[in-house]
Parts: sequence; structure tokens; C-alpha cells
Amino acid sequence: MHFKIFVIVATKGRAAETRVLFDRLSQQSRRPDGVVVVGSEDCDIAGLSEHATGLSLESKILLAPQPGASVQRNIGLEEAAQWANVSDSTSWLAVFFDDDFRPHEDWLLNCAKAFEQAPDLIGLTGLVIADGVNGDGFSEIDATEFLSGGRAPSPHWTARGGDREIDCLYGCNMAFRGSVARELRFDERLPLYSWQEDRDYSKRASRHGRLEVLTACRGVHLGINSGRTSGLRFGYSQISNIAYLVTKRSISIRGALRFSGRNMVANLARTLLLDRRRDYPGRLRGNLLALGDLFCGRIEPERVLRLGEKGNMNR
Repeated sequence: MHFKIFVIVATKGRAAETRVLFDRLSQQSRRPDGVVVVGSEDCDIAGLSEHATGLSLESKILLAPQPGASVQRNIGLEEAAQWANVSDSTSWLAVFFDDDFRPHEDWLLNCAKAFEQAPDLIGLTGLVIADGVNGDGFSEIDATEFLSGGRAPSPHWTARGGDREIDCLYGCNMAFRGSVARELRFDERLPLYSWQEDRDYSKRASRHGRLEVLTACRGVHLGINSGRTSGLRFGYSQISNIAYLVTKRSISIRGALRFSGRNMVANLARTLLLDRRRDYPGRLRGNLLALGDLFCGRIEPERVLRLGEKGNMNR
């Protein structure tokens, strides 16, 4: 079966990084049939429609009415589903790349092969050979060195155990069969950075088939800090979003306690160590505010939108 491949990119404050991703997509051994980029304001997509490499790709540049990874990804999904324009919903793939993800040139080729060879495969995520999200981040030069083999891969959970079935895909690089992508949408109750929207979407997708890590789909996640929500709001979402996903059964209570506890301990440790690579004090304050709301029975993901930078809830 020949799949049409549509790449969806939700971007915020990273027009330059998205232009580089366009370059990487144009170099794929299996070029995408279409690329949908969704920003939320003009600066998010500045220069993309005139970018030389972007002009060589079939692309659509759109604006969402409000910022939010879930909202923007859903607009991309709607556009890709219409673009596919096929009666057989299994004959296309929706691929999600973060704007700061750098795929190996064979990522899309190997992805399509995997879906062709395994009819029960509903979604996959690739091997992240370097992830800067919890450190200083990586440069474009770093990414090139990792992808060429000039630098050894960094340890990452996607590398544990080779190709294998999993229950959650990594949102910076993941793909879904059209039968799921046409029907499921990301939960827009998870606002802004939409922390763990990939976990929730994966869980719902897994009811339709198998999810796996495919090590042949390699890439580098730069982990650029620009464009992310504030540390305070992100810390609040680290607790509130997980609590909400428990009610949806997208994560177990035990898993939620382990996952949230690990994040809180990391935020505390990095605050005490004066780690300035991220706003860890802000994240910790956000964690504590969310716990307070949780114990008072008033926690919900949307409350983060009312959270001022001083920690007060705006009316």
C-alpha cells in the first residue's frame, strides 16, 4: 500500500527553527505529500511562505485563533484529513514533528515501510538519539553531528530495548495511521503547552491498534526553550493536566503519582542546585499552587490560563 504522508507542525515563537525543519523535510528520501504548519500569530510563521525550501514542498501555512499545542495540532489534522481527500482512510499517515525536531533523512521512508508491513500498527514514535529538553538544548550543528554519527547518541527512554510495543508516543516525533487521525482529536482542555497531550492521544489511539518505538526512525530533539510557556504555568500544568488525565483514564493513579512526583523532585533539586537552564523555581511554585487547588477540589487544566506571574488567580 502506498501511503500519502502529511507532516503537521504546531509552532509558537520559532519561525526560524521551522524554516530549518522545512530544509530537513525537503531532504527526506521519501518526501512528504504535504506539510501543514500552524502558528497562532504572524510572528510564528514569519518568512515561511517565502522560504525557498518551503516553496519546494507542498505546504499550507495557517493561523490558529488562539495558542495551544492541542488547538494547533487539531487544525493541522483537519487540514491534513481534507488534503488527503481519499475514501480509504487507512491510506495516509499523519506525522507530527515539533518545530525543533530534526529527523534523519530516512525518517519518513522507514515510517511508511513500518505501517505497510504491520496492518495492526496504529501509531509509532522514533528513536530520539539526543534530547535537549531537560538540559541546555542542542544547536543545529549538534543535530547534524548526531545525525551523521559524528557524536555518540545520548541515553534516552526510546532507546531502551530496541523496537518494541509501548503505551505512549513521544509528541516531538510521532505518526498515526489515517483511520485514527481522521477520527481522534487532541484534547483542547489541555491549554497552552498542552502538557501530556501526546500521552492522552496515544492512549485513545491504542484502543484501535498497536503503538511502538521504531528505532529506524531516528532524530534529534533540540529542546529549545524559546516559545514555551512560563515556568510557573508549566509547573501548574505538570500537576493539573495529569490530575485531569486520571479522570479520563489516560493514566493510572499510580502512574500519575510516580510521574508527577518525579517532576516535582526534579524541579526541587534543580532549584536548590541553582540550575538556571530552565525556570525551575517557577515550575516548583506552579507545582505547589496546583497541589493546593487539587486538595481544595478545584483543580482543572484551564485554571492555568488565569494564573498570573505572581501566582495569583486572575478573575
